[in-house]
Amino acid sequence: MAEYTLHCFAQSGNAYKPALMLALSGADWEPRFVDFFKGATKTPEYRALNVMGEVPLLEHRGRIWSQSGVILDYLAEALGSYGPQDNDERRESLRWMLFDNHKFTSYTATLRYLRNFVPTTDPAVLTAFRARAETAWKVLDAHLAGRQWVVGHRPTIADFSLAGYVFWPEEIGVDWNDYPNLRDWSQRIAGLPGWQHPYQLMPGHPLAGWGTGENK
Repeated sequence: MAEYTLHCFAQSGNAYKPALMLALSGADWEPRFVDFFKGATKTPEYRALNVMGEVPLLEHRGRIWSQSGVILDYLAEALGSYGPQDNDERRESLRWMLFDNHKFTSYTATLRYLRNFVPTTDPAVLTAFRARAETAWKVLDAHLAGRQWVVGHRPTIADFSLAGYVFWPEEIGVDWNDYPNLRDWSQRIAGLPGWQHPYQLMPGHPLAGWGTGENK
C-alpha cells in the first residue's frame, strides 16, 4: 500500500494540483479513482469522507485532507519540498493561492466545464466567464514578466496551484501564445523531471463518448 492515497479523476484540475506535486516530489503515492461524472461524490460513503462532496481528497497516516490548497500546504510540510522558505514567502504563496482559488482556477475551470461537459450553455454565460478568465490570465501573465516562478526563484506550491488547469488549452479555448509569460511558465513546469499531463497522471480518461458529442 502506498504512503499517500489521492482520491481524484483525470478531468479534475484541482486534483491535478496535488497529483503533480506528489509526482514531482517522487512521493510514494497512488491515485484512487472517483467516478465524478456518475455521481460518486454525491454518495453517502463519499460524503462521510468529505462533507463538501468534492475532489481531491488526500489520505495519509490515518488522516484525510480536502481542498487542494490545504493539501498542497500539507504536502509541502510532509515531503519537505516546494514550500515557502520564510514567512514572507508563506504569505506571498498564500496570496497567489487565494487568488487562484477565487479567480484564476475558479473562472478557468468553469469556462472549461461549460464548454466541454454541459450539453447546452447560454452563449452569454460563456462570454461572461470568458471575460473573467481573461482578466485572471492577464494578472498572472503580468506578474510573471521577468520571473521564472510565481514566488521566489524556484517552483513552489503557488505554481502548482495556479497550474491546475493550464494544460488543457484546447478544452478551455485559449491560445497561451497570447499570454507569453504564462506560456513560458507553463512550459517550465512541463519541463520539470517527473511532470506528466493530467490525463496521464490520474485515472478516468478518456470518458465514454469523449469527442463524439455524447459527453458535451
